[in-house]
Amino acid sequence: MDLSTCLMKMKLVGVLAFATVDANGAPQIRNISAIHYEPNALYFLTARGKNFCKELLEDGRVQILCYTKYKEMIRLSARAHAVPQEDQRKWVDKIFEEQPYLANVYPGDTREITTIFCIDQGELEYFNLGVKPIFRETYSLGNAKIQEKGYFITDKCIGCGKCMKVCPQSCIVKVDNENGSEGKNGKRKPFVINQNHCLHCGSCFENCPVGAVVRK
Repeated sequence: MDLSTCLMKMKLVGVLAFATVDANGAPQIRNISAIHYEPNALYFLTARGKNFCKELLEDGRVQILCYTKYKEMIRLSARAHAVPQEDQRKWVDKIFEEQPYLANVYPGDTREITTIFCIDQGELEYFNLGVKPIFRETYSLGNAKIQEKGYFITDKCIGCGKCMKVCPQSCIVKVDNENGSEGKNGKRKPFVINQNHCLHCGSCFENCPVGAVVRK
């Protein structure tokens, strides 16, 4: 899996859920299909009079979610910005060309009420529940910094193995002293979590008897 494949899957799904936050801090979700995809960006359309447009202009934070029939979840966390005025018409026409139904929604010159937003920086997460073990990975759109997430075993680990026994995906593995990962104090950790197969369920965190598991 890679960034371009994830963007292609989003395009194939077609209708994506866009989440924003309103002025009162309440979550707002819309289904959006008026989207154009570039290799490293996506452009989408909304009307200037909509609260969705207002929230994007005032805050910009948006989270986009799609779910495929193969039990794949793709989530893009980013900030959207309005395209410069001189480029608005170019992208409006492009999206109307790719999405013919929009001519019924905004016939003729009424398409001028729309605004194009662009997302070219963000963090994209891919999560597949349809395989065993599950698979997850995170990619950077543009040069966005990826935020480390999930659970990690620290050098407080005493090697009891309780975390490995309670992991539903068996993604915690025992390593020998020679190959074990090294903690801040130089101590080898006898267990590690395979982050690509971790559910982030927290079972290891809740069951560790010495608090050696931390959540990022």
